[in-house]
Amino acid sequence: MPSVLLDFLLPAFVGTSAARPFSCSSQCRSRVGNAPVTIPAEVNLRLLEPPLKRKVASRVEPPQIIEVEGPLGKMSMAIPTYMTLDQNLVTRKAVLKIPDRKERKHREMWGTTRAYLQNHVLGVSEGHNAILRLVGVGFRASVELTATTVKPEYPGQQYVSLKVGYSHPIELGLPRGVKASTPQPTRILLEGTDKEAVNQFAAEIRMWRKPEPYKGKGIFVNGETIRLKAKKIK
Repeated sequence: MPSVLLDFLLPAFVGTSAARPFSCSSQCRSRVGNAPVTIPAEVNLRLLEPPLKRKVASRVEPPQIIEVEGPLGKMSMAIPTYMTLDQNLVTRKAVLKIPDRKERKHREMWGTTRAYLQNHVLGVSEGHNAILRLVGVGFRASVELTATTVKPEYPGQQYVSLKVGYSHPIELGLPRGVKASTPQPTRILLEGTDKEAVNQFAAEIRMWRKPEPYKGKGIFVNGETIRLKAKKIK
């Protein structure tokens, strides 16, 4: 085969690239991190500087702490040292900033940290909640002050008792900062300032009877739905 390519073969080799994207549209980047966080009038937000470095060398830098205090409680969260918090007391808005937007690690933590801060502000001002629906014959739930199968983790702990088709009731202790009530025997209302703790406990309750697709029975969280399948006919 000659070393020189023929003229009609040249267009096939010119302009080819191994990293050619599948889509021709431009990449749409998230702007969550750059969005300001609105701070209600009754919420106080302050940034605590990390403690002074010790004489002993350490590879890990201590993070900065943000304290959020409101009418429903007080919460704190850690943010990386390379982030800065700009708070405008007049407009009641706070913005997180990073030094280099081209750095991948900075961009990833930017939006995540902003979302956590927004959840904390809403938690101490309005609170977070989760509604669970028990669908099934004989499914019931109640909030009890004592339990027979679970030991208390802290003084005054309450328990959610579930009757969801087992031979014995399921007793689950409420985590700290989460309140539970049963407006109806088949409804459970969870409330708290920490969104992660509320949703995590709701997921633990749901694990005891996941929604099944044939009869539609189970424990549904918030607006969860399930598409029913056709029954198996022999």
